[in-house]
Amino acid sequence: MTYRADHLVEALRGAGEPTRLRILALLATEELSVMELSGVLEQSQPRVSRHLKLLTDAGLIERFPDGARVFYRLSSDLSARHLIEAILDLLDDCDGEADQRRLDAVRREREADAEAYFDQIAPSWDRIRSHHVRESAVEEAILAAAGDGPFDRMVDLGTGSGRMLTLLGRKARTAIGLDLSQNMLNIARANVARAGIDKVELRHGDVFATRLPDMTADLVVVHQVLHYLTDPAAAVAEAARLVRPGGRLLIVDFAPHALEQMREEHQHRRLGFDDAEMRRWLAAGGLEAAPATVLPPDREGLTVCIWTGRRAALKEVKAA
Repeated sequence: MTYRADHLVEALRGAGEPTRLRILALLATEELSVMELSGVLEQSQPRVSRHLKLLTDAGLIERFPDGARVFYRLSSDLSARHLIEAILDLLDDCDGEADQRRLDAVRREREADAEAYFDQIAPSWDRIRSHHVRESAVEEAILAAAGDGPFDRMVDLGTGSGRMLTLLGRKARTAIGLDLSQNMLNIARANVARAGIDKVELRHGDVFATRLPDMTADLVVVHQVLHYLTDPAAAVAEAARLVRPGGRLLIVDFAPHALEQMREEHQHRRLGFDDAEMRRWLAAGGLEAAPATVLPPDREGLTVCIWTGRRAALKEVKAA
């Protein structure tokens, strides 16, 4: 990955200031809001916003709104990431110790908020789960479908509470979880930390437009997400785009059912998916579908299906 000379100079100028270096170091750990950065840096929001604009203009970070809040993260561009890593490698770790202590305080506050939020929605989750197969049976089947690993990179789309990251993250060298809800991301952060899993990046992201590079993940998971979406086929296409040669996509969702109350009570837009439909979507994404794993409920309720799509390895493509 390389820069043109003029672009490299612009990027270095953008990074070339002590506060902006501190911001890059903080965002290398996780995405943060303007308010959070202002508190950690102990600077006014207008001043921090000016630094953030310069870093954004230099292509080193990305800005995205979430309701009334604005969040920032490191650029998804691989060249920018390599440059940032090289710059941060030259920094003395001691320079950021105070910032990290204040960031830890922000994390503890977020974790407390996340736990309160979880307590609020827990009854609803329990009602949903009452329609499902036993979680232990589903997770055992997911582990079998994912394979032994290890995985160089795992991506969990619509990560929610981060359960797939805690289930599969130990098999991955690095993992990314995306979700549109900052509250759910905070729950996921708390759960991942509690599980002691390293090398996990949790970020605000849209399953329809992840902004992640093509074919860079050897395991992509979409767990109980598609039935909420207006265009599940588009989400499958985006997930398939991320799968590298030899990698696989796992989709966990419901078989077709007639529980109309799921629309009103739990905002389901689709009442399950049939096998032929899912296989078409996987094929359209360039993936070969394995036979689906079908898990009927222990009592009356919803059947869970696990669909697996695999992209042919390069040597298989050449042999063909």
